Order: sequence, then C-alpha cells, then structure tokens
Amino acid sequence: MRILIIEDDTSLTELLIYGLEAEGFSVDSSRDGLQGLTLALQNLHDMILLDRMLPHLSGEEILKRLRQNAVHTPVIFITAIGESSEKINGLDLGADDYLVKPFDIGELLARIRCVMRRTLNQSSPFFLQFGDIRFSEKESKLMHAEHTFLLSKKEGELLAYFLRNPNQVLSRMQIIGNVWGPEAEIEDGNLDNYIYLIRKKLNNINTAVRIVTVHRQGYCLMLK
Repeated sequence: MRILIIEDDTSLTELLIYGLEAEGFSVDSSRDGLQGLTLALQNLHDMILLDRMLPHLSGEEILKRLRQNAVHTPVIFITAIGESSEKINGLDLGADDYLVKPFDIGELLARIRCVMRRTLNQSSPFFLQFGDIRFSEKESKLMHAEHTFLLSKKEGELLAYFLRNPNQVLSRMQIIGNVWGPEAEIEDGNLDNYIYLIRKKLNNINTAVRIVTVHRQGYCLMLK
C-alpha cells in the first residue's frame, strides 16, 4: 500500500514515514502544497495524509482540486485545528477522516485501516483498459480475450501508469518519478528491464497494444 504525506512539519513527517514504513507501507512525501497536489493528481497512491495549513496551497484547496479532477483517493486530514466546525467543513469537502495533532501513530494506523476497509467495501472491481486489453490494479492481472497474466507489483505499477497515459510520449524521468517516486535512485537499466518484461507479456497474449520506444524522447503506449 502506497501513502502520500503532504505535511510541512519536517519532524512530524519523518516520524510518520518511520512508523508507516515499519508497518510495511510505501511512503512518498511533500512539504509544499503545489508539489503535493501534483503528486496527488497522478493518482498513484492508496491513501493521502493531508495537512490543512501548507505553503503555497492549502489542504482544503488541494482536496477540492482532487475531487474536481475525479481523484477519489481516500484522504485523512491531519491538523492542529480541532474545532468541530472545522472538522465538519473538512469532511464536507470530501475528506474520509480527520485527525487532530498531536496523535499517536497507533491511532493513525487504526484510522488508515478503517478508511481502507470502508473504501474497499464501497468500491466495485476496477479495470484500466486500452485497446483490447484490461488490467486489474487490485489483482495486478493483465487480461486479453482468454489470456491472463499476473504481473509483479512493479510491473503492474508501470503498466498502470502507461494505461493512464495512452498515446502520450512519456520521458524516462516522468516514468521513473511517477512509478518509483520523485526521490528514487534506480539503476539506468532498471526501467528498460521492466519495459522488456511487459513487452514480452503483451507479445505473449497477441494484443495490438504495444510500448513503443520514441528515439531520444521516451516510451509510448499505443496500438500497432
């Protein structure tokens, strides 16, 4: 499970990252409202922990823009503002829960579990589709006609990013930043290896969908 923290308190962010990673979560973070919105709009996270008071763009505005752009990632507000009217306002904006600082990491984990259970119960099976293929993110399953392939976690994240951006040339920097994270340090050939593995699976199921190399620009998911 991948969590995005948008919080300008460095000490709190470090504590949250430590506690969440210790529980097996993958964590990205941003201290700036505009950068946080950019990351959140990529729709790559299972949960967002969102501060209300942020540089350049408030948490309320981030949440409004996410919902306006049909990004329905569950959001938990984490804030020092504990008045009932503020909680009601935050929930009415589209937040899934509201946690007042200071809080115990155990309570945060319990609320994350509660929100995710509620979200899973409300959601129906979701597929990304392009051309003649479908991909289930939840099961990391690639489907075409009678053929089905299970993809590794990273293969699935990479294919999902392509499926959300079909017929667009994506640079290596864009792909790595969105799939591995903006601060990731990966070997240069790592991306190429994953592209090769996905191409091999696409060939095996005889689909018209291809990942094409665009010289000196990047890669593009398209129909042949």
